[in-house]
Amino acid sequence: MSDEALDFHTIYQTYQPQISRYVARLVGADEAEDVTQEVFTRVDKGLSSFRGESKPSTWIYRIATNAAIDRLRSPSFQRTVLMSEEELTEVEGLIAVEIHPEATAEKPPAADEELVRQEMNECIRDFVERLPVNYRTVLVLSELEGMKNREVAEVLGISLETVKVRLHRARAKLKKMLDAHCHFYTDERGELACDLKEAFD
Repeated sequence: MSDEALDFHTIYQTYQPQISRYVARLVGADEAEDVTQEVFTRVDKGLSSFRGESKPSTWIYRIATNAAIDRLRSPSFQRTVLMSEEELTEVEGLIAVEIHPEATAEKPPAADEELVRQEMNECIRDFVERLPVNYRTVLVLSELEGMKNREVAEVLGISLETVKVRLHRARAKLKKMLDAHCHFYTDERGELACDLKEAFD
């Protein structure tokens, strides 16, 4: 979207679906509608002062991130962090699971296969939601929203090096949780699937 097209209606039509999806990944589906509404209320109020010093998408994602963090830190929305802050060993990237529901195969999967895939995706999202908020935001922006590290740094207002450190630790924490609670295997289609080893709180 060009700078010339920065009217609220165009912004809303262009960004509402992806912002709604983004905040749902941060605060959960139950909270996503209210947070998304708050995001675009803030966008509408701030539009007149937007100077174009960053891309419109970066500016909107920054507002969305702040709105989501405000909700996560509110007294009415308490999150339980399962992991301690111990130093973690290096992990080579995020575990290779299909977490992009928009990705489709040439042949539509059978209903039961699609259910398995959906359940696995929901399982992964449950674990992502249990990451500390500073790790969750960098992971979602990088791995699920497809942003480069410099874009993530701009959205969050942190240094590139801080993004790299947080992303590294977020991947390690997620992998540790998945290794502890999930059993991964390759199904008859050659696709990765998972089963929970045990229930978790």
